[in-house]
Amino acid sequence: MKPVSRTRRAHTTMTVLAGAGVAAGLLVTTIAPASADKGTTDRGPKPTVVLVHGAFADSTSWNDVIDKLRHDGYPVVAVANPLRSLSGDSAYLKDVLAGIDGPVVLAGHSYGGSVISNAATGNKNVKALVYLAAFLPEKGESAVDLSGRFPGSTLGDALRPAPVTNADGSRGTDLYIQNDKFRRQFAADVPRNKTDLMTVTQRPVTEAALAEGAAEPAWKTIPSWVLVATQDRNIPAAAQEFMARRAGARTTEVRASHAVSVSQPGKVTGVIEDAARSVR
Repeated sequence: MKPVSRTRRAHTTMTVLAGAGVAAGLLVTTIAPASADKGTTDRGPKPTVVLVHGAFADSTSWNDVIDKLRHDGYPVVAVANPLRSLSGDSAYLKDVLAGIDGPVVLAGHSYGGSVISNAATGNKNVKALVYLAAFLPEKGESAVDLSGRFPGSTLGDALRPAPVTNADGSRGTDLYIQNDKFRRQFAADVPRNKTDLMTVTQRPVTEAALAEGAAEPAWKTIPSWVLVATQDRNIPAAAQEFMARRAGARTTEVRASHAVSVSQPGKVTGVIEDAARSVR
């Protein structure tokens, strides 16, 4: 099976951010299994794993996870999340999913969790959802709502807002993390040589995307797995645990920063493959 790609406001809003990783580019990266014989067993082909990053990232934030999944024979699609609006980002992901044949395990990091929750609703090919230090919003909830419900996020004071012109000509706000606060804020357990690059190449998320309410969530009908990062300074661990319980998700904890896909790729891969085994 080969995946095919297709083309309260002010300070309160800035107490939320999602994502970890590196650089830019709105592309979909499709990677086939490392070897065809690993892609099948007596139980049939393995599902395609679709990875959705959060803010300040592109699909390369999954690089080590992708290597491990490929080694174990999984087809992988790493989606470039536009980070412009929750509804728009979700529509983009829906288009990507429509171009993939067969069963899918859909994984999202941070704000990417909100995106996969929206995009997978009603998609019969998505058999499992995996949330990695991520948001699992209920209908109408935003990232701002959920993060503000629990103490522990220090993101607000680390953010740098920048005005931006939207595609329709309206004005909006992009949110960046200040360079001198980047590593401590969400990648404290990542080696400095990596975080230096992540700081310089970070992609912003719009303030509007974090404040937009979610649609009907897919986790109500699709089995879900959650990895809680207990040292997360962006989304408090208490918030992650609350969302996991509410969704009835299978939950694992790991001592990690928000950048869990970079700092703990083995743990991340393990949770994804647990979900994938349930599909097969």
